[in-house]
Amino acid sequence: MTDAAELRRRTAELLAANPPGGTDRLDFLRARFDAGLAWVHFPEGLGGLDAPRALQAVVDAELDAVGAPGNDPGRIGIGLGMAAPTILRYGTDEQRRRFLRPLWTGEEVWCQLFSEPGAGSDLAALATRAVRDDGGDWIVDGQKVWTSSAHLARWAILIARTDPDVPKHRGISYFVCDMTDPGVEVRPLRQITGEAEFNEVFLTGVRIPDAHRLGEVGEGWRVAQTTLMNERVAIGGVRTPREGGGTPAEGRGSMIGVAAADWRARPELRTHDLHRRLLTLWVEAEVARLTGERLRQQLSPTLNSVRAGGAPTGQPGPEGSGMKLAFARLAQQISGWEVEFLAEDGLAYDDWTLRRPEGVDFTGREAGYRYLRAKGNSIEGGTSEVLLNIVAERVLGLPPEPRTDKDVAWKDLPR
Repeated sequence: MTDAAELRRRTAELLAANPPGGTDRLDFLRARFDAGLAWVHFPEGLGGLDAPRALQAVVDAELDAVGAPGNDPGRIGIGLGMAAPTILRYGTDEQRRRFLRPLWTGEEVWCQLFSEPGAGSDLAALATRAVRDDGGDWIVDGQKVWTSSAHLARWAILIARTDPDVPKHRGISYFVCDMTDPGVEVRPLRQITGEAEFNEVFLTGVRIPDAHRLGEVGEGWRVAQTTLMNERVAIGGVRTPREGGGTPAEGRGSMIGVAAADWRARPELRTHDLHRRLLTLWVEAEVARLTGERLRQQLSPTLNSVRAGGAPTGQPGPEGSGMKLAFARLAQQISGWEVEFLAEDGLAYDDWTLRRPEGVDFTGREAGYRYLRAKGNSIEGGTSEVLLNIVAERVLGLPPEPRTDKDVAWKDLPR
C-alpha cells in the first residue's frame, strides 16, 4: 500500500537522480512520469502508482518546495482533464503507452473536437461524418467550433457520425485525430476580450486509421460521456494554486482571492453592502472548493478495473455538472463584484488586439478582462441550461423533458 511516507521517499529519489537545478525541464518531467509521480492515482507504468488521488498533494508539496519544474497545466488542461481519463478507460494498452506520457509532460497538446455550429447545445445531433474506406481507415468531413487550443494542438479527441440510419445517440464513434494531417484547417474565433483562444476547425477528407478509434464503432456517445463528465469536474472542481497557501481569500491565485486582495488594498472604496456581498461570495467559493475536493476523490482509476471491462474506480458522475454550474455562476458574480467595487478602474480594459494565448489567465489580468471572459463560463463545457437538465434528471430524479426525436434515425431529423 502506497502511503505518504512512501511517496516522500520516492520523490526524494527522483530529486536525487534528477536535481531540478541541473536537469533539463523535459527530462525531469519524463523522469517524474516514469517514477509514477505524475498522477499517483493512475496505474503503475502509466505515470502513477495506483495510490489514492488525495496523496498527489504530498508529491506536489515536496516538488514545489525545491522549485521543481511543472508541466504547465493551464496549457495542457484539455489533455490532462479530458483526453487522459478517456484514453485510460477506453484505450488499448498500445494507445495508453503512446499517448499518456507526452500528454502529461506537455510535449503534445490536445484539443477537443466535439461542438458543431449546426448542433447547438444538442451535441448528439452532430453532423461531422466518418466513413470507412476499403482499407479500414476512416475518412472524416465536417466542421467543429469553439475548439480551445486547436492552434497549439498536436492531437484531438473527436466524435463523428458513422451511422446516419440509427437514432442520433447511437450512430457516433470516437477517434483520436492528428491535427497536423492534411485536410485539418484551424481558423481563429475572436472573442469579446479580443483574444482568440477558441477556433473553428474544418475537416476535409481527413484520414484517421482505425487504430486511433477509442471504444467500439457506434459507441462514441458512451465514450464521450467519460470525457464530458471529467470535463465538467475539471472546470467546476478546478484547484487553483494560492500564493502562500491557506484559504482562497488569503492569496491571489483564485478569483475570490483576487477580489479579497482588491478589498484589502483599496479601503477608500469600501461600503457595508459590498463587504456583505464579498463575505457571501467567499463562503460560497469555499463551499465550492471543498465540494470539488470531494469530487476529485471519485477520479481514481485502477487498471485492473479497466481491464475487467468495468468503469474505473470512481469515475465522475452527473454531480460534476452541478460543480460546473456553481463555478460559472461564481466566476460571473465575483468578476461582477470586482468591477463594481473598483468603479472606473474596474473598466480599465482596452486591449482588443487579436491574441492567441496558450491558456486562460483569470487572475493575472485586469478586472475588466475577468468580467468579460467569465461570460463564457456558462457556455463552455456544456451550457448551464443543459447542465440544469442533467442535474434535475440524473441527480434529483425529476421527470425528463419530452424528447420526440429520441428514437428517430439521425438522417430523418429536421435540420
